[in-house]
Amino acid sequence: MGKIKGIYAATLSILNEDLSLNIEKTVLHAENIINQGCHGVAFFGSTGQAQLIPISEKINLLNSISNNKNKDKFIIGTGLNSLVETINLMKVAISLNFRKFLIMPPAYYKYGDKEVISFYTKIVEEVPDAEIILYNFEKLSGYKFSINCIEDLTKEFPKQIIGVKDSSYNLFENLKIDNFSVLPGSENKLLKGLELSCDGIITATCNITATLARKVYDDFIQNKDQSANEKLCKVRTVFDGYNLISAIHSLMTQIDKSYSNILPPLSLLNKKDCQKLIEELKKIDFNYKN
Repeated sequence: MGKIKGIYAATLSILNEDLSLNIEKTVLHAENIINQGCHGVAFFGSTGQAQLIPISEKINLLNSISNNKNKDKFIIGTGLNSLVETINLMKVAISLNFRKFLIMPPAYYKYGDKEVISFYTKIVEEVPDAEIILYNFEKLSGYKFSINCIEDLTKEFPKQIIGVKDSSYNLFENLKIDNFSVLPGSENKLLKGLELSCDGIITATCNITATLARKVYDDFIQNKDQSANEKLCKVRTVFDGYNLISAIHSLMTQIDKSYSNILPPLSLLNKKDCQKLIEELKKIDFNYKN
């Protein structure tokens, strides 16, 4: 078991006109952003419309990438509201020799640390070969991990609970556990996180910022002056003014119309907001077409 380190994108899911998953284009997109600088990608995170895509289509994609040359760079998002479906999807992935999973606790119901520990305990008991990255995103799940909860989970399951994606930002400054990856969910936290011994990032906007984010990461590792971080943070700040999924798909649609297909109730930005986004990126001299 090795730590997750580097720049990871919560990769997009590309859809056909009938809103079914376009596996070929989804995989190609993931490969492209790895080539642009990402150390890896997470399929079926929140940016990948995970809660809206049928499990059958997720399994079809897993089968498609089971022999991909980048397989060791793939993290599979399997967090679903149903514990049974989460476990079943993980078992399919394990059978295809995937090991790393990104799992958010279920949404909708209210619960605390005790219940979250029970949830992950049942997953580990059923899928003991899994290496799990916890997904801390209170805005979507309604629950925010505490440091105590994560410490308890890692003490009980040190081989299975290997990291956290921190999109609530209450952990990355103070969580310190040996052989455990801490990965903030925003480029705005990348450099500060690295300075605090975090391991990198997993973000939605690395679908757009892969090259810039990788430069910031590499420059830090190599003790070079930071020449790209200011621009990287400006780009992320622009996107933070919009719904991230809508904004990223709207921008990518300027390059390839297939990005315009998105599952309701999600939608693209309206024309006014899309043009505003493009103009804001031009003002900071960011070329998203690379």
